Amino acid sequence: MSKRILFIGDIVGQPGRQCLQSLLANTIRSRQIDLVVANGENAAGGAGINRSIAEAIRRYGVDAITLGDHVWDQKGFEHEIEDLTFVCRPANLPAACPGRTALIIEKDGFRLGVFTVLGRHFMKIEAEHPFLAADRMIDSLKGQCDAILAEIHAEATSEKVAMGYYLDGRVSLVVGTHTHIPTADATILPRGTAYMTDAGMTGPYHSVLGREIEAVMGRMLDGMPRRFPVASKRVILSGCIVTIGENAVAESIEAIQLPCRSTPTLGDSL
Repeated sequence: MSKRILFIGDIVGQPGRQCLQSLLANTIRSRQIDLVVANGENAAGGAGINRSIAEAIRRYGVDAITLGDHVWDQKGFEHEIEDLTFVCRPANLPAACPGRTALIIEKDGFRLGVFTVLGRHFMKIEAEHPFLAADRMIDSLKGQCDAILAEIHAEATSEKVAMGYYLDGRVSLVVGTHTHIPTADATILPRGTAYMTDAGMTGPYHSVLGREIEAVMGRMLDGMPRRFPVASKRVILSGCIVTIGENAVAESIEAIQLPCRSTPTLGDSL
């Protein structure tokens, strides 16, 4: 029987979390979603994540949380990540880093392997070659799961596209994150892998990548340092839904953008 996977793009700050809380449960029901994976690397104040926020995201209905280059931005998270069994950090960070490099999540006997790799072009964090790391992760997951979701958290479109073709036929979905802008290229590659260059962000789109417009424009105009507060208007849940059929072949991929019209209270300011 086919399984439907919802992948949610980078959750940005409190607006993104409020949107998730407001929309996810109904989306799971109405879209007949089996498993939910979300990138949470910007969930705390727009930079990083912490234990309490990760646990809240899990309560909203997310089965697995992936991270990116902001993985260590929140103070003390390196001491919390080991206890969060539903969170994985990028697999191509140095081996000495804490945290899981992959997850296996299960629903009704269907096991989905999940991992993330960081791109290297225009990124400020040192990481192992993402293609070689992806090879290693796929080898390590063989025999343990029925399908694999591979995320590439990268700046360069070319690096994401190349990863899609590199993994085509070896995983069920290759999805990009990091740039916060959803791409219009969701497709099934020739060997049966679903692909989307960037899932976009779950957060405020009346913004510059989730931050207040005036602050970012000011920095671009005068070069002076300033804070970039998380914006709050036109909040949208972005991502994609993939249907996985027999032999882990992707049957369909649909990009989604769901506007958030309500704002439940989360009880914190991050």
